[in-house]
Amino acid sequence: MDWREYGADEIEAQFNPRAAVPSFEVDQARHAAWSAAARAELGGHLDVAYGDGPLHKVDVFPAGAAKAPVHLYFHGGYWRAQDKANFAHLARTLVGAGVCTVIANYDLCPAVTLDGTVRSALRAVAWTWRHASDYGADPDRLTISGHSAGAHLCAMALAHDWTADRLPADLIKGAVPTSGIFDPEPAMHTTVNAEIRLTEEIARRNDALRLPPTIRCPVKLFVGGDEPEEWIRQSERYARHLREHGLEAELRVVPGTHHFDIIDQYVDASSPIVRAIAGLALGRTEP
Repeated sequence: MDWREYGADEIEAQFNPRAAVPSFEVDQARHAAWSAAARAELGGHLDVAYGDGPLHKVDVFPAGAAKAPVHLYFHGGYWRAQDKANFAHLARTLVGAGVCTVIANYDLCPAVTLDGTVRSALRAVAWTWRHASDYGADPDRLTISGHSAGAHLCAMALAHDWTADRLPADLIKGAVPTSGIFDPEPAMHTTVNAEIRLTEEIARRNDALRLPPTIRCPVKLFVGGDEPEEWIRQSERYARHLREHGLEAELRVVPGTHHFDIIDQYVDASSPIVRAIAGLALGRTEP
């Protein structure tokens, strides 16, 4: 059944994660507490500007080793919410594995359209490549990941023509999108669109399922086994899209996890998601 045949309530249940997971506030508080502890422990370089906008900021957590790989993370929030301050627990885990970690903010709707959100995220990627060496990291070992809307931003980075920005065509060496929304169109039919303000034209321009990837790198996708069927299908479709364009794309469904507690994986160095990120960053083959 095509999702367009669903009634309004079912579309909301399938494509609005906060509607599907009643524990969102509890999960949010847990991640914020973990991240506050990680920021206090790691220190790092907070609120480093990559552009002129108030949300054009990154937190950089160096690995403490010369020429370390660098990893850039985009938070979720359906392109209209959340903040990098709530995701430093990822940095604690990756820095412990020897990976310099950059966590980005980006322009949010409705202050901008999704076009503006994507532009700011691409600018964060470019800044990370250009400035990684300032923090002891190797820009030619750049990988990216993101959760939910952040996974979509990863997909848009994989489809961007970096040579037009006078950057290497292969500047991204691997990507780990988690619980992503890759086709924005369904969001137009949820209550979230009051803030996102998608139109058909904006959704089409930013549909990662229509855009051929320009980056030729391995992609490891994850999605929670307890997420709505149509949300899981988004990752299935994107994995198939990448394979149809010749990329190495692997999708793993994480049993017993929903859209928000899948982020708990980031505090466990032995979790499949962290192993995938560290494996790509460090050039290891992970099971």
